[in-house]
Amino acid sequence: MVDLPGMPPVIGVIGGSGVYEIDGLTNTRWERVESPFGAPSDELLFGELGGQKLVFLPRHGRGHRIPPSELNFCANIDVMKRAGVTEILSVSACGSLKEELPPGTFVICDQFIDRTFARKKSFFGTGLVAHVGLGNPVCSRLADITQEACIELDIAHQAGGTYLAMEGPQFSTIAESELYRSWGCDVIGMTNMPEAKLAREAEICYLTVAMVTDYDCWHSEHEHVSVDAIIKVLTSNAEKARSLVKTVVPKLSVRTESCAVGCHTALDTAIITSADTRDPDMVKKLEAVAGRVLDV
Repeated sequence: MVDLPGMPPVIGVIGGSGVYEIDGLTNTRWERVESPFGAPSDELLFGELGGQKLVFLPRHGRGHRIPPSELNFCANIDVMKRAGVTEILSVSACGSLKEELPPGTFVICDQFIDRTFARKKSFFGTGLVAHVGLGNPVCSRLADITQEACIELDIAHQAGGTYLAMEGPQFSTIAESELYRSWGCDVIGMTNMPEAKLAREAEICYLTVAMVTDYDCWHSEHEHVSVDAIIKVLTSNAEKARSLVKTVVPKLSVRTESCAVGCHTALDTAIITSADTRDPDMVKKLEAVAGRVLDV
């Protein structure tokens, strides 16, 4: 029997600001996974949630040690792939760019605008070139399941929304915030790009749940975003995020086929470098990310 891409399901959770652990995990162990792309943010926490295998990575490291621009996104996604992860739920703090998305709201993002500029954004490069489709940058199947869970838990949420990824680590100017609002963006954050791009290259289903903590700096009736203001909301958001994970994971465990929207086969038509001219070192480096199509 031919192994199906993306099987069996192994759920990955990348926790952003305020989400440094997952409730209810059993058979847990922290384990360092090596990557040819360098050191990931931290060890991976392996465990089970209701019998379903789950892998957790604290995006900024335990204790929030690493700023956004210094995150090794390639290593983070590579080690998740090496751990067998097939779906990633990214839980991240963000600022709101719309009046109707107050602090405490969860936005199930379906689009991104990437304004980052100091990060490596692809596993591929000279010697092995690939172009994955990113018109729909998140897994709509994950989005539907997560929305269903938000309704069950009575979590205030918006299904769909555009996440503006800024470089940071400074927060926006008022002019920038108003510019992004004029573009129709819903939320602003510093971490989900190029994470989503790399997950697509690694053929992992990916979804961003953006947890609103503030109104950035555009709202005349609210204080400008600050670390103090964010922390006040983070505790409540983190509790809801952990409940959301516990509800979503069992719904993902029942999958018996590859992702119906194509996440697990994203590289089928992406690699353009002919087999006889591929850099052997690049092929070796990409054994986890692209081994399925490179026959590594």
